[in-house]
Amino acid sequence: MDATTGSRLERRAVLKWFAAAAASATLPDLGSDAQAAEPAVKGYGTDPDLMKIYKPGDLWPLTFTAEQRLAVTALADVVLPEDHLGPAASALRVPDYIDEWISAPYPIQQKDRAALLPGLEWLDGESKKRFQGSFASLTEAQKHAICDDICGAGVVNPEFKKGAAFFGKFRSLAASAYYGTDAGWKAIGYVGNISLATFDGPPPEVLAQLGIEQTVK
Repeated sequence: MDATTGSRLERRAVLKWFAAAAASATLPDLGSDAQAAEPAVKGYGTDPDLMKIYKPGDLWPLTFTAEQRLAVTALADVVLPEDHLGPAASALRVPDYIDEWISAPYPIQQKDRAALLPGLEWLDGESKKRFQGSFASLTEAQKHAICDDICGAGVVNPEFKKGAAFFGKFRSLAASAYYGTDAGWKAIGYVGNISLATFDGPPPEVLAQLGIEQTVK
């Protein structure tokens, strides 16, 4: 996902993320007449043209309703808020990534879909029970009050076990989206693969921290 464009998700990146799930499909047993007559695995269609620009929803229908998208956006910004290190999750289109992810027809993504959609329902239900409003409509303090009970820090109250499982999955997906962007890389100080005109060895401060001396010239 290239959030710097601001116009659309990078479809090439999305397809790379999903390739592993597609490759894990079980092949049919060609030695069985019954299986040979009827394929054991249902396919996902032909490969998309990676030279073509697709709009969101072109490859598979997206999932989130308007209400769900509001909840996802609000929760993503609680997990990854704007600070001195980088922008909020919503500014990097993390909700778009999560929508793409759980909408894909592959087994891994469909399993996550089955966890996230009931979790979002639980989140809004808990918000209405405590504060008489949807999660997206709550104050920051109210949002944090709910998240503090399901973030998994320490022993989770059995009452919030379902919410905690949902939150753990959501946090992982949000982080994978956020730190897959240029801004996310910058937030953690990751430079990535860049060309160097010369290489003079590790920086002196790194060598000092490791307690070793540069001997190769």
